[in-house]
Amino acid sequence: MTQAKVDQPKLPLTSAIDKVTTAEFDNWFEYPMRVQPHHTDYAGIAWHGTYLTWLEEARVEYLRSIGIEFADLVALGCDLPVVELSVRYHRSLKLGIIALIKTRMLEVTGVHINWDYKIVSTDQQELYVTAQVTLVALDRERGKIMRQLPPAVKDALAKTSTSYK
Repeated sequence: MTQAKVDQPKLPLTSAIDKVTTAEFDNWFEYPMRVQPHHTDYAGIAWHGTYLTWLEEARVEYLRSIGIEFADLVALGCDLPVVELSVRYHRSLKLGIIALIKTRMLEVTGVHINWDYKIVSTDQQELYVTAQVTLVALDRERGKIMRQLPPAVKDALAKTSTSYK
């Protein structure tokens, strides 16, 4: 007995999802970076773990740009560890390439802060990575999740996040 051939739904071509428009980046923080030799493997391709460092650098610089110094958070006894992370690698970054890390806060709910990221070419035509990260405010001394964000942090985030609850 032979099975009838079933038509499978076709996914869009990779090039269709790799193209981005500048309209997608309204209100995003932009952080440029260059792929250095220490970011790569022997083939000159950025190591997958390096992207996480770039995301954190962009996030820390974004916070600095709105008046939140990470060192000040630490001095207040507050840390913002990553509790959830999702990364999609669309295209490899190679040694010497300059790219832009685009980041924005999607939502602040209580002590959870959700971030969105895209790493794109400088002309914003090539998409390398998309990612989402969730941070939680942690009392460094007690090692426990805080009940609420410190007032200065809450005020700064309220002015910039897409959705603050």
